[in-house]
Amino acid sequence: MKNSTNKLNITLRIAKETELDKFKTDLQEAFRISAEKEFGHAIDEPIPSDSDFEDSVKYAGAIVYQVILDGNIVGGAIVAIDEVTQHNKLLLFFISTNCHSQGVGYKAWKAIEKNHPKTKVWETTTPYFEKRNIHFYVNKCGFKIVEYFSKYHPDPNFKSNQNFDEEDDEMFKFEKQM
Repeated sequence: MKNSTNKLNITLRIAKETELDKFKTDLQEAFRISAEKEFGHAIDEPIPSDSDFEDSVKYAGAIVYQVILDGNIVGGAIVAIDEVTQHNKLLLFFISTNCHSQGVGYKAWKAIEKNHPKTKVWETTTPYFEKRNIHFYVNKCGFKIVEYFSKYHPDPNFKSNQNFDEEDDEMFKFEKQM
C-alpha cells in the first residue's frame, strides 16, 4: 500500500453498527502494538479499555468513521461534534500499523477537517510516551500542546477507579484553532 501522499485515495465512511466490534479490535491492536514497542513488553489489558471505547462511541455528538484507502479499511476515528459551540473533539484515531509513515493518517485527518468545516477548535489528547502521535499532531496537523496531565495536574475529565499510574495516565492535551 505504499503510495505518494498526494496520490493516496483516502475517504471516510461512517461505520455501521455491525462494524463496531471489528473497529474496536483493530483500534486496540494498533494501540497495543504501539505501546508494546514503546515499553518493550507485552501489554495484557486492551488499550483503550472496552469501557473507554464504549464511552467514546456513546459520547454526545459522536461520529465513528472508517478510514478507507483504495476500498480497504485501514483505520478509524471517533469524533464528537458540538453543533452549538463547534468546539469539537477527536476522541480516538488510529491507522493500521502497516500503513504508518505513508501519509495515510495525515490525509485521513484532512478528510475529517473537510467533513466538519464549521469547526472552530479541535481538541484531542495522547499519552506522553507516544512521540509518534505528538509529532503527528504538532508538526503535521498544526495542533498546539495546551495542557499536560500528570499526578501533579490530573485530567478533571478522566475517570479512574485506580490510583494514579504515571506510566498510563500522563497525557498531553492538544488544540487546533481553525
